[in-house]
Amino acid sequence: MTKTTNAFGELGERIAARWLEHSGWRIIARRFRSGRRDIDLVMEREGVIAFVEVKARSGDEFGDPVEAVHRRKQRELLKSAQTWIDRHGRAGETYRFDVFGVLLRGRQVLVRHIPGAFAAS
Repeated sequence: MTKTTNAFGELGERIAARWLEHSGWRIIARRFRSGRRDIDLVMEREGVIAFVEVKARSGDEFGDPVEAVHRRKQRELLKSAQTWIDRHGRAGETYRFDVFGVLLRGRQVLVRHIPGAFAAS
C-alpha cells in the first residue's frame, strides 16, 4: 500500500470516527491489529461494540465503497473481532459488524453507514 493510499484510508477513518462520535459512539480502538489483519474502528455505545470496516473512495467508478467488503474481508474481520473479544470482551456486551463508506467527490463528502452489515456465521 502506498503512502498516498494509506493517508487516504486514514482520512476515511477519521471522517467515519467523527461521524460515529457525533452519533453517540465512543472510540475504543483504532486500527486494532491481529496478525496481518486489522479492524479499522472498534466503537462502543450503550453496551454494544461495533467492529467497523471503513472503505473510502475518491470517486464512484469502482462502485459503492461498502460493496468492497466482500466475503473474504468479512471472514478476516470475524477472526480479528474474535481476537479482540478474547482480549477485551466483557460479559453482557453485544457485538456487531458495521460497514462505513466514505465517498469524496471534490469537496463533497458522502457517507453511508450500514449497522449490522453482516453477521458472524
